[in-house]
Amino acid sequence: MNPILIIEDEHALASALVAVCQRLGRTAQPCYSAKRGLDAAARAEFDLVILDIGLPDMSGLDVLKKLRASAPALPVVIVTAHGSLDNAVAARKHGAVAYLVKPLDLHEVQETVRIALAALRPSAVRKAEPRTLLIGGTTALQKSFVEIAHACASDAPVLLSGATGTGKTLTARIIHTNSARADAPFVALHCSALPEALLESELFGHEKHAFTGANTARAGHIERAEGGTLFLDEIADISLAIQAKLLRFVEERAFHRVGGREDRRVDCRIITATNKSLREEVKAGRFREDLYYRLHVLEIEMPALRERRADIPALARYFLAQLAPQRLLELGNETLRLLERHDWPGNVRELRNVMEHVVAVTPAATILPSHLPRDFAPARKSAPAPALRPALHEWLTQQLERGANFDQIEHALEALVLQDLLPRYDEKPTLMARELEINRVTLRRKMSRL
Repeated sequence: MNPILIIEDEHALASALVAVCQRLGRTAQPCYSAKRGLDAAARAEFDLVILDIGLPDMSGLDVLKKLRASAPALPVVIVTAHGSLDNAVAARKHGAVAYLVKPLDLHEVQETVRIALAALRPSAVRKAEPRTLLIGGTTALQKSFVEIAHACASDAPVLLSGATGTGKTLTARIIHTNSARADAPFVALHCSALPEALLESELFGHEKHAFTGANTARAGHIERAEGGTLFLDEIADISLAIQAKLLRFVEERAFHRVGGREDRRVDCRIITATNKSLREEVKAGRFREDLYYRLHVLEIEMPALRERRADIPALARYFLAQLAPQRLLELGNETLRLLERHDWPGNVRELRNVMEHVVAVTPAATILPSHLPRDFAPARKSAPAPALRPALHEWLTQQLERGANFDQIEHALEALVLQDLLPRYDEKPTLMARELEINRVTLRRKMSRL
């Protein structure tokens, strides 16, 4: 047995990885830079490489490419502190057998290394680099990135789960675009949008005179997806009768059109999506258990936007650049705080709609809280008078006890109002003057005096 090569610049983690290898009965050689690791790989033979992406002298992905060029059959396990869909997909495309995100679970590392040594081999490298469309890098999205990378390197059925608006359709397109079927059609069908009879015809096609109005034979979505990917959205909403026909196609790749008797065979990959729990649908008798297990080979759960709030600024800016590329719009600090506090029941789709709204109503370059939809942020509403009066009464009592006259009280109160308002407009008096319909010169004079 040859040793395992560990290319990791964190000495403590490298030592822990050496110990993991030793528990598997294998020796390991740690290298703390890309150059040392590549030199070691050139001098000796190794059975496996554990490779960090964030090396001080070279990207781990570049090291992976060099290793793949010199030793195409050498299994490589990637580890990274900053997982992203770009890195996950690129790692798998360039032959990594696994992609692990720090902080590492050493038991998971041990099992991954054991499996890699026993069975896995690098997947084929595609010529085209993947095009990433999912925006974000929060922990909640890291697991999804890894699962998407696995799906891109496989041809197995994929089930995408998650609430409406979390990006399931986009994810299905990414998997297809980065799969071996990328040059063939991507055909999508929204199952809940059609009545049962029409859905059956759209999915399987129909023969001439199969029903009233069927004046010609017509291929369905399955046939149009030949060689490519068939994406069935809201799969939980199809009837049990159509589920039975779909099960036969999934198992045998055979079906017949509505009104037809001739078996037709199509080679396509199936990706399905649902915003319901298929497990619960199976328990309730609304979804076939055998079909569930056939579709559930790989499952990717897309996190809700409220679970990845740190991604909101990047997503919002991405949508602004898409919707108004010529305007160079920017989000004010208070606006960003309001976006990050929102619960986003409609998820990423709702965020895009909000950005469409602000593009339509924002007259200048900076997006302010007042440009958000009217019912978007309750925090922007004025406090009710009954709640304000006790605090105002106490404050006025303090001012009077200090001997303040009316002008002094008025000026002090105005100063408090301006101090609270200005941050809402990014500390820009010109913006505040325009939005609150106050003369700019008057506002600057008040600020200078107060």
